[in-house]
Amino acid sequence: MVSAANWSFPTAIRFGVGRIAELSDVCAEAGIARPLLVTDRGLAELPLITAMLDQLDTAGLGPGLFAEVDPNPTGHNLEAGVAAFVAGGHDGVVAVGGGSALDVGKLVAFMARQTRPVWDFEDIGDWWKRADAAAIFPSVAVPTTAGTGSEVGRAGVVTNAATRVKTIIFHPKVLPAAVIMDPALTVSLPPRVTAGTGMDALSHCLEAYCSPSYHPMGQGIALEGLRLVHGALLRAYRDGTDIDARADMMSAAAMGAVAFQKGLGAMHALSHPVGALYDRHHGTTNAVVMPAVLRFNRPAIEPKVATAAAYLGLAGGFEGFVGWIMELRASLGIPQTLGALGVGVDRLETLVAMAVEDPTAGGNPIPLTPDTVRDLYRACL
Repeated sequence: MVSAANWSFPTAIRFGVGRIAELSDVCAEAGIARPLLVTDRGLAELPLITAMLDQLDTAGLGPGLFAEVDPNPTGHNLEAGVAAFVAGGHDGVVAVGGGSALDVGKLVAFMARQTRPVWDFEDIGDWWKRADAAAIFPSVAVPTTAGTGSEVGRAGVVTNAATRVKTIIFHPKVLPAAVIMDPALTVSLPPRVTAGTGMDALSHCLEAYCSPSYHPMGQGIALEGLRLVHGALLRAYRDGTDIDARADMMSAAAMGAVAFQKGLGAMHALSHPVGALYDRHHGTTNAVVMPAVLRFNRPAIEPKVATAAAYLGLAGGFEGFVGWIMELRASLGIPQTLGALGVGVDRLETLVAMAVEDPTAGGNPIPLTPDTVRDLYRACL
């Protein structure tokens, strides 16, 4: 059975069933007296959010609510969130939901008192040093899915509506001051969402593990994250009430986000433009391109993947691992091609240009070029 635990890596984490009851205490410890609860439109209508607001209100914390968050959030969502934060006189954020809501919530706390546009803090070189660190408000993250791991991340992803480019905004203090990871909050996730978010967690662990960067801690975390996904994702998909499987997937999601500071690669480089141009679910898109990227990278990653296969108890080395991915996708009902997601060859060159320039492209084990990316997209289409 799942037990409760308190973790301090990479930030303070309260993990366990029922820990959401400690939300008001966590806010107080983070120095938040008037939180803005940031979530998405669908969650805002559920009893879960009402209960959180009531808990905060009973504790005298005077919460507000902002729920104008799109599935692939844009700069407009962020601007509206900042406006609500300032208008309500808030001094911190409680971000609740999946990756989109968590990213917007973290960035609202980050941007509320900055004087430069958010695009000036893109994850390029030391651009993060442009920010006024003393002006960043604290945030508390409460994930309700097991996918992005944004709750333990130092960045947020927003789409620039003018350019249709997904942009990674980074600053060390974007990392939430505290996290509540309550597996019970994921029990009601529909199977389709469980599948897509779970494959996102898998892609984070897998790409971090395969990254050529030297980061032994990230390597170990990524490998154990793969093991958790291997044992838990199908169980959570088939029985949403399996709380142990939900707990393992929630852990694996956070582990993937911790590990991918080691690097990501072509899965994300191909997926980000699809999300920006077609508004498709990020984790599902990662799952669609995963086999093609693994085979493309095979010359550089085969020994690593064979080691991972053995750790997961899979026979057949590299091919056995890819075979598991193919079987898992089929069992989860993941579309087999990008064409099945509505992606067309008519925008292929735009996708290629965006993928090559994506920040994650540089972490791929084999360098990406327009020609190789074009071939990858064609294989996936």
